[in-house]
Amino acid sequence: MFQQVALEKLEDYFRPLSERRERCVYFYRFTGLSPEAAGFIRRYYEAALRGGVVIDGRLPNPDAGQLAYFSEIMGMDFQMDRAFLSAKLGKWLPRMSAGQREAVVSAIFYTFEDMLRRGKNENILKNAYIKYMCWLYYKFERIVNQLGGEVLPKILYDGEVSYYELQLLTVLSKAGADIVVLERGSGYHQLDPASEYSRLYQGEGLAGFPPQFSLKGLQAELTREANRQRLYGPLPKVEACTNAWMKKPELSEALTPVGARGSGEGFFYNCFLAQYGVSDKLTFSGDLFAFYKRLTGEKRRVCVVSGGIPIPAPEEIAAIQRKNYANVEQLAGGLAQNIRFPADAELQRLMVKAFVDLVLDGGGQPGNTLPKMTNQAVYLLCWLRRYQKELFAGWKLPEVSVFILFGRCATDPEARFLRLLARLPVDVLLIQPSLNEGGCLRDENLLELRRENSLAVKEFPSENTQARVSTAAYQAERDLDDLMYQDSGLYRNQQYAKAETVILRTMYEEIGLLWDQELKYRPTFQTANGVVTIPVLLEKVCGVKDGQTAQYWQEIKKLITPDTLVVSGLPWLKPLEGNPIKPYATQFLHNGKLLKSKIKGHKAYPYGILRGEMQDYLLDKLQLLLDRRLIAGTYQNGTEYTAVAVALNLKKELLRLIQKFDFTRKNPKLIVINTAEEVLSLEDSIQFAFLNLVGFDILFFVPTGYQCIERYFTQPFANEQQIGEYLYDLAPPDFNTVQTRGRNPIRKLFGRSN
Repeated sequence: MFQQVALEKLEDYFRPLSERRERCVYFYRFTGLSPEAAGFIRRYYEAALRGGVVIDGRLPNPDAGQLAYFSEIMGMDFQMDRAFLSAKLGKWLPRMSAGQREAVVSAIFYTFEDMLRRGKNENILKNAYIKYMCWLYYKFERIVNQLGGEVLPKILYDGEVSYYELQLLTVLSKAGADIVVLERGSGYHQLDPASEYSRLYQGEGLAGFPPQFSLKGLQAELTREANRQRLYGPLPKVEACTNAWMKKPELSEALTPVGARGSGEGFFYNCFLAQYGVSDKLTFSGDLFAFYKRLTGEKRRVCVVSGGIPIPAPEEIAAIQRKNYANVEQLAGGLAQNIRFPADAELQRLMVKAFVDLVLDGGGQPGNTLPKMTNQAVYLLCWLRRYQKELFAGWKLPEVSVFILFGRCATDPEARFLRLLARLPVDVLLIQPSLNEGGCLRDENLLELRRENSLAVKEFPSENTQARVSTAAYQAERDLDDLMYQDSGLYRNQQYAKAETVILRTMYEEIGLLWDQELKYRPTFQTANGVVTIPVLLEKVCGVKDGQTAQYWQEIKKLITPDTLVVSGLPWLKPLEGNPIKPYATQFLHNGKLLKSKIKGHKAYPYGILRGEMQDYLLDKLQLLLDRRLIAGTYQNGTEYTAVAVALNLKKELLRLIQKFDFTRKNPKLIVINTAEEVLSLEDSIQFAFLNLVGFDILFFVPTGYQCIERYFTQPFANEQQIGEYLYDLAPPDFNTVQTRGRNPIRKLFGRSN
């Protein structure tokens, strides 16, 4: 009979008999999991499926049909005799060799003798004999001819073992089988208080079995992995060793020559690192420039992206071949066929495997629908195609390229792309000098470094962007600015680049109070996450108070400030008026999205003289105008192209007001006076809607009360104020000659005359 011995390491379970220290078997119980134990059980489970027996829960007692068949073939007699047991086993399990049969007979006979010593009578032994014979035939027949062979059969039992099951497992162990029991509950100690039949595994880090752990779950996981293997196609021969080779957690480790990182076969050595903040504000830019020069000086392929990865262009998306997919597996396998790198088959295999892994992992996240996952996967493929030439042109193992994202990783698609690159022979570095911005990059292999200082730097200092370093005095001033203007109610000039408008609903009497007031003092003004909420006025004032025209014009005169444009008559923009943007408007819009890069690079683009952030701001507001479909006919009869042409061709006086617009101070203003029966043209409607989104205060004075501004809007546009009787055929005066009496309501607060 085989002897049970103690393990030196779990790997010993998988040694063939000839490589074991002695003619031995292993029989261990596990009461919980550790990372090492979990990996072992997974591997042992696979081995038991291939060449052993898996028992998930207790062995069922022989049923009536099984007992009847046994009685018919073997009879129901029993003798406590080796020769009797050998003859019966030879007839019942004829595939066993003579040596295997004798080993089982010896083990059974030893077990029966032990039962007799424990006070069991022969009738109990007979019942045990019949139960063992049925279990051996119906559950273990596939392995009885492997007992004691060079590759020992593996038995895995998951559950709370019973007395007779433990006895049979002991028989099989002594006959030459390895056994693992996943011990559930505490009943085992009552059967074997001295652990005579098996040993308890006591490795480091063991914790109880997680509630979700089961052999069925393990089987489902293995099935998923098998399906995934089919999606991969030929597997790569190498895999990533990420960060483990690094001697210290520093960005400078990326400078380590690839040949000095490691030499293990089957691996390439890369790093996946995110550094938030800076160690020294004064030297950061210079140090980073020197870091970049070291990388390029060593002929490493370096790709640097500052301020976020530009989203794929429509033509990039259109180049990805795709079909309709029924599930995430079809999606991953189908889209993976877009990955082509004929210059190196091994790199193509790495790309395919990394892509498939990320797509399938996304399928388990809540809220990820198949269309959403398709869009995510297409983004990955577009970016991979965009950057693979820069990263992998002429690539050969063991070379490792460098991809640097400078600034915030702001979106999930960007994070997913960085995770994909980190599975390829690429050092992936996220460098975010500012600590005041969040990020969404998360990965189990990511090394995060957090420095104590925050620094606002927009561009990576490479050859294409001249490196800038700060003097100590300059940096001290920046630090003081951060202290003064961070959540203090004080604001630096042009501190914010983004804003959202909300329309204030007011009484007529409040207009004069709010009109010339700084935005930060208006109700609902706030700043959050780098965005200013701007409260603006948008009012249509109908009628003339008490019919007093002189006072009416005086009240309008009081509202004319240096930031106010006055329009005396409609239409302001005429349909036939020349517009140099109009011939190109159809080129600037695709699938409802502005092609911002194309617009900025076009010869007819007129806003290139504005501040860069203001250009982006105006294009964002134009996109918002289109998305909200504020103008009737948008995306129905081509009105969207008219909107693009109008918004990109503002008058010079408007652009000057916009250029100096500071979102925390006074905003630009428009006063429109319509005393006739004219209505807003389509172009006027577009322009006023756009300027409202930009942040203008707009007042329409309509003494006639006519519906003159509503025609082209899909929803009510301006708040309406009824202040007096309707008057007709008034002629707007030259406001330079209008004499005001009394005080502007806002100036009364300060005791000043107009």
